[in-house]
Amino acid sequence: MSKLTGWWKNRSSAGKVELYTRWSFHLFVAIEILTFGVGGLVLGPRKAPGSVDLILLALMCGHSVLVGFLSSRALDWLVGRRERPVWVAAATVVVTAAGCLSVLVLRRTGHVDEAVAPMLVTGLTCFATGSLVMCLEKARHMWFVAPAHAAATGLTVVAVGLPAQEGVGYAIGVLLTGLFLSFACGFSGWLLRIVYELDRARELQAQLAVAEERLRFGRDLHDVMGRNLAVVALKSELAVQLARRGRPEAVEQMIEVQRIARESQREVRDVVRGYREADLAVELEGARGVLSAAGMDCRVEYEDRRALPAEVQSALGWVVREATTNVLRHGDAQSCLIRLAEAPDGSGALTLLVENDGAPEAPSGPPGSGLAGLRERLAAVDGTLSAGPAEKGRFRLLARVPEQRPTVRA
Repeated sequence: MSKLTGWWKNRSSAGKVELYTRWSFHLFVAIEILTFGVGGLVLGPRKAPGSVDLILLALMCGHSVLVGFLSSRALDWLVGRRERPVWVAAATVVVTAAGCLSVLVLRRTGHVDEAVAPMLVTGLTCFATGSLVMCLEKARHMWFVAPAHAAATGLTVVAVGLPAQEGVGYAIGVLLTGLFLSFACGFSGWLLRIVYELDRARELQAQLAVAEERLRFGRDLHDVMGRNLAVVALKSELAVQLARRGRPEAVEQMIEVQRIARESQREVRDVVRGYREADLAVELEGARGVLSAAGMDCRVEYEDRRALPAEVQSALGWVVREATTNVLRHGDAQSCLIRLAEAPDGSGALTLLVENDGAPEAPSGPPGSGLAGLRERLAAVDGTLSAGPAEKGRFRLLARVPEQRPTVRA
């Protein structure tokens, strides 16, 4: 069963919307052939279809396939994978116009029944309208496609010698069906584009957060090292000048340089230590904000009155940070639970549970080093980590730290 459903569950939200939209337009191909082609020509008023009917049926089949191909290329253009399919759109316009003209001429000469011709013309124009609308960028341009087809159809009806009132009827039918398909296809294309833009925006937000953290780290290092290196350069230059003059103060200046170098080394270690340590409460609230901003139902439960050692807070904070990153990157989670509580076995151990739905059936790539790094951090405080699929398509990550004898804040 997992192999049958994995093709859907392993897709992102944007990928699911695209797959649904794409197959909806593929369904239009079958609708045009079965409803307007087979329904009008094969199952129409005539009991036995003639050669003209079969030719028109082949025309409808070829036109529907061309429209489906244009819709597929238009969707690729909307999500930024291809250039706009201008030539395919032009070919669709030519084939649609030629098909409608052929049907109207055959209707004028009596080779096509008067009840079948409107169905064929409407089928050719409405589906072409929907696919052409997706090739346009601005909504105000989209609304002109259906009226243009309606006007051209009505004028063609009159031009081939059919009554004017019949031309009006053709124009109204093409206009109504064309406007409906214009709205449906235009909205679907707009929705797909917005979903992908939101998906890319979320990725850019994560990249900006990493870039901002690197800038902060670089700024802190610059603040620490910039002044000290400048002092080291000045004092070492002074020591050189004093040594050249045989002054004993040169030794004192080099001793000062040595002291500043050791002080700089200590300050750099403090900066790196602060960068590596993670505050547990801050990470929990940050995970709630990030996951909620991503559209998930995130529930965070923890005992905020427990005072934990700094090394335990740092290790568990990194677990929260890595688990939040994995929830955002992998699968398609809609809900997430983060719970920090005492172990139910009464041992006094502390457990951190991160559980989310939408987990893929199989990993999308080779295993990373994130979980291995978390196990190393937890091992430093005698903790353990387990991670893997849970029931009902959920993924569970559980960190356990032995009793730390926490104190209660006043």
